[in-house]
Amino acid sequence: MIGSILGTGLVNGLQLLQTGGSGGGGGAFAVVGLLFIVVPLLFALVTIAGMWKVFTKAGQPGWAAIIPLYNVYVLVTEVAGRDLLWVILSIVVPLALVVPLIDVAKAFGKGTGYGVGLWLLGPIFFPLLGFGSARYQGAPR
Repeated sequence: MIGSILGTGLVNGLQLLQTGGSGGGGGAFAVVGLLFIVVPLLFALVTIAGMWKVFTKAGQPGWAAIIPLYNVYVLVTEVAGRDLLWVILSIVVPLALVVPLIDVAKAFGKGTGYGVGLWLLGPIFFPLLGFGSARYQGAPR
């Protein structure tokens, strides 16, 4: 239902653009506005799905990936094996999250570069880790 509504809106917006419709450029704004909603939503859904799979591979509940702050707690303490201080640091200073994410990568048999990729390009690397063939080997400590 929603897909057909979005598809119809996109098609109508493109038709207005092609015909120079009576909207005076309103179709262009509709298409751009729709893209500003759809593209970030897709990135969020793909990232959440990837994190959900990473959590379940590590023996944690997948739903923990969608709870703000709790997902950081589970990722840092349970998956990466770091203590509560790293959770607080990761929330207060986001740059500090790179260290536990390197531990997450190592827990799945990946290297330091993959952990940096999880930090910089999470919407790409979390689905690769979650849906890929990597298996959770336990916290690296």
